[in-house]
Amino acid sequence: MEEVNHVHEEHKPHEHHGHHHDHVKVLSSLSNIFIICIVLNVIYVFIEASVGFFENSLGLLSDAGHNLGDVFSLLLALIAFHLAKISNNKRFTYGYKKSTILISLLNAIILLVAVGAIVVESINKLRNPEPIDGSVISWTAGAGIIVNGLTTLLLMKSQKHDLNVRGAFLHMAADTLVSVGVVISGLVIMYTGFYLIDPIISLVIAGIILISTIHLLMESLRLSLDGVPETIRIEEVKEILEAQPHVLNVHHLHIWAISTTDVALTAHVVIDDLSGMEDVKDALKTVLREKGINHSTLEMESTGTHCHESSLIINSNEGK
Repeated sequence: MEEVNHVHEEHKPHEHHGHHHDHVKVLSSLSNIFIICIVLNVIYVFIEASVGFFENSLGLLSDAGHNLGDVFSLLLALIAFHLAKISNNKRFTYGYKKSTILISLLNAIILLVAVGAIVVESINKLRNPEPIDGSVISWTAGAGIIVNGLTTLLLMKSQKHDLNVRGAFLHMAADTLVSVGVVISGLVIMYTGFYLIDPIISLVIAGIILISTIHLLMESLRLSLDGVPETIRIEEVKEILEAQPHVLNVHHLHIWAISTTDVALTAHVVIDDLSGMEDVKDALKTVLREKGINHSTLEMESTGTHCHESSLIINSNEGK
């Protein structure tokens, strides 16, 4: 019986360095965007709180407090980016990249709390409507549309690729929607005196925010439990790997997220000829990188000697 050759391989040094360098550049770019967003929103919070104080508007002061919470969420995401850039050490062999997932989970929870606050405040206003100055509210909320809208646009491009950016994007998009709703409410109140329009629009906006937030929460929970990222199908990855030349079987396959942007994979690969395994590994790693998996460890095995019970493990997990 031919001896099994177990080979564990990470990226080649220059490939890993290149990926790390590109990743650091992306994180630095995102950090700059978040700093701009934080500065813009801090200025707006100060203006809104000042107007609310001088106009004795509890609504504007409450919204300023809500926006201050969003600034805190942006700061959390910025902290996550800096933690992701810290090198690995003896106790944290992947560095602190996992913290980015935990922070995205925290941001999702903060969003849910914000939605709950909007609902509670809206219900309270429905029960106890109070006259408010529609013009002041409209002008202040109009400034909010500009600030929050600009922040949302800055985050839009990157939000599909990182949960923390998506969380911040949802925060800012939600604030933009709230500001639009407040402007509409202010105009309606100015011309009709119908004060109940304010809580009604707020409840509609809360529902829209809730739908997006639940999706963010579920994906954050999945990644925090080392689940397969939403953008990757484990069955498809297995099929693609087994379709490569000289590959007979792929088993004991595991895929999980190291961070909100980095995905890792380990697998046992059975090939027909161990003498050509270096070429096979290079081909497999190229395919994996095209699928967004940049950290892979492959254990090569010769034909007829691979672990059958491992095959059963991956087969039992495929349906989950």
